[in-house]
Amino acid sequence: MRADPAFRSLVRRVGPPPRRRAAPVAERFAHLTRSVTYQLLATKAAATIHARVVELCDDEVTPGAILAAGHDRLRAVGLSNAKAAAMLDLAERALDGRLALARHGAMSEADVTAEVVAVRGLGVWSAHMYLMHTLGRPDVWPTGDFGVRHGWSVLHELAEPITERALRPLGEPFAGVRSEVAWYCWRAVELERARSSY
Repeated sequence: MRADPAFRSLVRRVGPPPRRRAAPVAERFAHLTRSVTYQLLATKAAATIHARVVELCDDEVTPGAILAAGHDRLRAVGLSNAKAAAMLDLAERALDGRLALARHGAMSEADVTAEVVAVRGLGVWSAHMYLMHTLGRPDVWPTGDFGVRHGWSVLHELAEPITERALRPLGEPFAGVRSEVAWYCWRAVELERARSSY
C-alpha cells in the first residue's frame, strides 16, 4: 500500500494474502502435471480432464503412473497429443533426475525455471506458477500471466491492458513480495467479474 496507493482499497477489502508454504516433495510432480493439463484451457474443461488423468493413475499421479498410462491412454482421457507428450517427458525427467524435484526447495528461481522450461511443453508461465504455488516463493513476478496484467490494469484504471514488457519493471518497488502483488491482481479481476455479473 505504501509502494503503490492504487492497491489501498483492494488490500483493505480482501485482507492479507494466504501464507505461502512449499508443497512436500512427493506432491511436486502432480502439481506440474496439473499445470500441463490447464494450459490454454478454460478452468472447467481443464478440471474435468485432469480429474480423468488422476483417475487413470489410480488417484496417485507419479512419474511411474504417467509412464505406465502411456501416450494413447493419456490421449483417451482428453489430453491433446502435445500435452500427452509433455506429461511423458515430465515423467521421464523426474525419474532420471534432470528435473530434480527434491532439490528445488534449495535451488535459485533461475535454476528451477531452467529445469522446468526444459520439459517439453512447459514455459516460463508454468515455471512461475510452480515457483509461486508449489514451492511457495514470495518474490515471483509472473508478468506473462494475463490475469496479473488484467488486474494491474484494472487497479490503475488503464484504458488498455498493460503489456508484459511494460509491467516487468513496475514490480521493482515490490521486490521481495511480488508473488503477493500478483495475488492481489488476481483478486482485482475476481472482484471486477463479480461486479459485472450483477
